Amino acid sequence: MFRRVFIANRGEVAVRAVRTCLRMGITPVVAVADPDASAQCLLTPGVEVARIGGPRAYLDATAIIDAARAHRCAAVFPGWGFLSENTEFATRCEAARLRFVGPSPDSIRRMGDKAVAKATMKALGLPLIPGSDGPVDSAEAACRLADQFGYPVLLKARSGGGGRGMRRVASAGEMAAAFQEATAEAASAFNDGALYLEKLIEGGRHVEFQVLGDRHGHVVHLGERECSVQRRHQKLLEESPSPALSPADREAMGQMVAEACRKAGYFGAGTVEMLRDRSGALYFMEMNTRLQVEHPVTEMVTGLDLVELMLRSAANEPLSISPRFAGHAIECRINAEDDQFRPVPGLVSRLVLPEGEGIRVDTYLHEGDKIPPQYDSMVAKVIVHARTRAEAIARMEAALAQMVVEGVPTSIGIHQKILASARFRSGDYDTTSLPEMLAAP
Repeated sequence: MFRRVFIANRGEVAVRAVRTCLRMGITPVVAVADPDASAQCLLTPGVEVARIGGPRAYLDATAIIDAARAHRCAAVFPGWGFLSENTEFATRCEAARLRFVGPSPDSIRRMGDKAVAKATMKALGLPLIPGSDGPVDSAEAACRLADQFGYPVLLKARSGGGGRGMRRVASAGEMAAAFQEATAEAASAFNDGALYLEKLIEGGRHVEFQVLGDRHGHVVHLGERECSVQRRHQKLLEESPSPALSPADREAMGQMVAEACRKAGYFGAGTVEMLRDRSGALYFMEMNTRLQVEHPVTEMVTGLDLVELMLRSAANEPLSISPRFAGHAIECRINAEDDQFRPVPGLVSRLVLPEGEGIRVDTYLHEGDKIPPQYDSMVAKVIVHARTRAEAIARMEAALAQMVVEGVPTSIGIHQKILASARFRSGDYDTTSLPEMLAAP
């Protein structure tokens, strides 16, 4: 096992990785850009800090690799976001004799190009949403495909995610403007303006399967997560297991996904994202070649530490996992945002975090910390686990009622509305249900 691991990320991601490293007896070295220099989470005993430069330094592969080598680290843990799915960064880490804690650069490249990922998974037996076989080079070409599949359709960036470079197109008259906007947004966000097109499944459910593989050809699935509570393709709340899947469907699709990843030579943690239509059919959308923000709900229902398993896989250890699933878990992402979802950075003047049986909080915040304006507005995740879904909902409501964040507005109240809504409580919701949930009295 590695003695020293460089954590090439910030905030809650870094705190999450530090927790596992310290438990495993590994010295964590945390990359710190200037806006995070005063964060109190960096004062944790046993943690080393590596200053890497200005606000954009988390995207500076050279600065990160130089710092990791200077601090005598053997591996780099990228977390999620920033350089976690950057093929060049993974390649450069390996060239610098730093083990990249994740899949191979080739896997990142193939799955990062959504058109290639779709072709790969189709060849390995996963069902696909009808769409283009590769990037679409013009609005006119996109119109011809949309005429074939039927409107509405989605234009989606070939690279990246998070809803950027994505546009819904309801008719041919909307295509030119949507194509131009999506291309520009994708080019700005990912330095790649290429788009592909797929049929829009309205009222679909976003269900994703967690997979984990070692470097000896073993791949398992760790169940699924329901991620359909979304705003503008951004997830707000996740739960596991999905209320929409039967145990038989869960096992059949989970095994299919794991077998496809095994045949593809995948190792490390990954997430196969799928869309479930109203008939119950599941279609492959894309694969994220990293740990997901919502991984704690999987940890809660399996009892596994995914960061530990990623580190063991990266260290070339064979993984013998026969996951057992117990109970129900829910995660609420707490953002420093107003009730219109606008980010509001600032000073946290008072902080009270929920505690109790089955409650977990992943956060970097301490009372007196400043939330910097340069980064994502998510400041904490509240995760609960209970025997049943109804008990998990009640436990989350109690946890959010305990939580106090003063000095900046947060999304706590939005989550309380979601949890109280009849639509969410029924389990019968989809990616379009959020307005109804928030409008409920």
